Amino acid sequence: MMLLAIDVGNTNTKFAVHDGKEWRAQWRASTDSRRTADEYAPWLSQSMALAGLSFGDMHACIVSTVVPQALFNLRNLSRRYINAEPLVIGEPGVALGIEVRIDKPSEAGADRLVNAVGAYVEYGGPCIVIDSGTATTFDIVGKDGAFEGGIILPGINLSLQALHEAAARLPRVEIRDPGRVIGKDTVSAMQSGIYWGSIDMIEGLCRRIRAEYGEPMKTIATGGVASIFEGSFPYIDHFDQDVTSRGLLEIYKRNGGTF
Repeated sequence: MMLLAIDVGNTNTKFAVHDGKEWRAQWRASTDSRRTADEYAPWLSQSMALAGLSFGDMHACIVSTVVPQALFNLRNLSRRYINAEPLVIGEPGVALGIEVRIDKPSEAGADRLVNAVGAYVEYGGPCIVIDSGTATTFDIVGKDGAFEGGIILPGINLSLQALHEAAARLPRVEIRDPGRVIGKDTVSAMQSGIYWGSIDMIEGLCRRIRAEYGEPMKTIATGGVASIFEGSFPYIDHFDQDVTSRGLLEIYKRNGGTF
């Protein structure tokens, strides 16, 4: 029997299946809070079939979402097609197993808390978890695994979109290393700005976090855009796309989940 872990971001929703020993498959779909359970089901069923799986193999579901409007339909998906009541991060009775050491614990995003659990399980603490999605977040995980706050800023794609929409003559561009810092045309100038600007921003914030924290810290990068920068950061110790899924799996186990 297997676990379906669902992570709903502002842009993409990730579905992952774990059989108690390993992740069997992962898929992404664009986040649409209006998509019903019956609309998710055919796509997910076909994706599972390509991996040799089916809804009949699933016996449990856990959901983390930063889009509250999407929860109703995903809850129905679990109830109707898996025949299981999903665990939902942030709801009463769902234990994270970590302390949330910020002024207003209820304001901590579900994705950030799940990332803290997933990073600590694999790498220990203290550490910085950088998640590059619609927003870029820097989350601080303490020596004991506690969530200790962090930084939130616009994501790389969001910054590019705002630049394109606000400046009439600036095009949409691919995020990549243009090969040099000084751009010789509009596209390469924009690529240099977003690529090297993001690298310097991340390195600068990591330096400031470490100086303020006062202890050696590992740095883990995750999220859809992180892989673009792999190999460019001396400050990043690990690039890991499974941080969130691992956190969901661990929280499922901490709440008595079995396989």
